Amino acid sequence: MQPTPLINELAKQIAEHLRAENPSAGTRLVERKLAAQFRVSRSPIRSALRLLHAQGVLGVAGSGGFITVDVRKARWPDHAGAVPRDEDLYLRMAQDRLEGLLPERVTENELQRRYELTRGELARLLRRILSEGWIERLPGHGWTFLPMLTSIEAYKDSYRFRLVIEPAAILEPGFVLDRASLEACRDQQQRLVDGEIWSVSSPALFDMNSKLHETIIDCSRNSFFIDSLKRVDRLRRLMEYRQSLDRRYAAVRCREHIALIDLLLEQRRQDASEFMRRHLSSVSVEKIVLRSGTNTQRTSSADD
Repeated sequence: MQPTPLINELAKQIAEHLRAENPSAGTRLVERKLAAQFRVSRSPIRSALRLLHAQGVLGVAGSGGFITVDVRKARWPDHAGAVPRDEDLYLRMAQDRLEGLLPERVTENELQRRYELTRGELARLLRRILSEGWIERLPGHGWTFLPMLTSIEAYKDSYRFRLVIEPAAILEPGFVLDRASLEACRDQQQRLVDGEIWSVSSPALFDMNSKLHETIIDCSRNSFFIDSLKRVDRLRRLMEYRQSLDRRYAAVRCREHIALIDLLLEQRRQDASEFMRRHLSSVSVEKIVLRSGTNTQRTSSADD
């Protein structure tokens, strides 16, 4: 029996989540936690895990259930064409929201009529948006979109803010290096540089690179820095999706990530802080020029 569109979409989201999180081989996947994360019941999660096992992404635990395998050996499926209509609908809604064409509060009936959706398509779309954190259900009836970066000025402000907190976080007195997490991020960035950059989806690439920056700031043990960066990452998510992706620029940024991680692993925090400032300055100039429309020939690196 062919998997339903829901199972295909869940399998895609779980696979991208695993690629971004990079858990160690043998990590058991807990259906209850995945069901809570993706806002579905455990039954479709179980079916999605079976599909990923059949595709070679997951292994089977000796006592039952599914476990991760070495990400370097996993046969990651190409989901690019699995649900093209769902992806098109998602990007249309994101674009409409960024351009102010969608009101802050909407009902499911309004969304169905506007985008000519089936009930199943709408459910998958809302589940994805909910998991990404830019919509939430209203008590009783309807949905409300959460704040996000929509103007170029707000986007500039987000990078100026990051230029303040991220280099400073590396120099915090309470900074404690999370070597295992940083080495896992480094392995992930190296795989991107070695070729995965050309096949990974834009949302997954955004998650991988934002996870790296969040892993570094987590080491500061400063909850204000940590919470602030996570909020900024959520707010800028859609603005990063709206431009076409030039993987050449993304590969350059991934190589910079590797150099940054190496400085941290060598305990060269002052150098790492200065490198972070240069890295963010370069990325911000590139992206702000792009989004200001002053250079229409360049495309986004969608990486930081």
